[in-house]
Amino acid sequence: MKKYKIIIVENDEDEQFFMQKEFKESNSFEVLTMAENGNELLKWLDAHPENLPDLILSDLNMPGKNGYDIIRDVKRSNVYGHIPVVITSTSSTPTIMNECLSLGAAIYIVKPETFIAYAPFINELSEKIKTLEIA
Repeated sequence: MKKYKIIIVENDEDEQFFMQKEFKESNSFEVLTMAENGNELLKWLDAHPENLPDLILSDLNMPGKNGYDIIRDVKRSNVYGHIPVVITSTSSTPTIMNECLSLGAAIYIVKPETFIAYAPFINELSEKIKTLEIA
């Protein structure tokens, strides 16, 4: 089974904790780093061109560069434009989901309502990324 290298972009410390814990326990993912917003993500990507992730999982709404900015910036890059961006949010509003997908997000997935429900979230994400062409 492939273990995907992932960067998680999330500004909420509690969500960071529970996400990182569940991703680690899933054995399907290696969390390379946690970034609080798109600014931190881009700095990390620029500093680690030899260790790029297979996937970027980003919250939609954050201070600084948000999920929309991340999709645009990653997709414009010649260096990391190939990395799928998965957007996650508490919003299940179709217009928001469609906007993210039309900007270039590979997947939009709704966050669980409680922090303790991240195991099913990770399982859902694992199933959805199987449809992507990740080397």
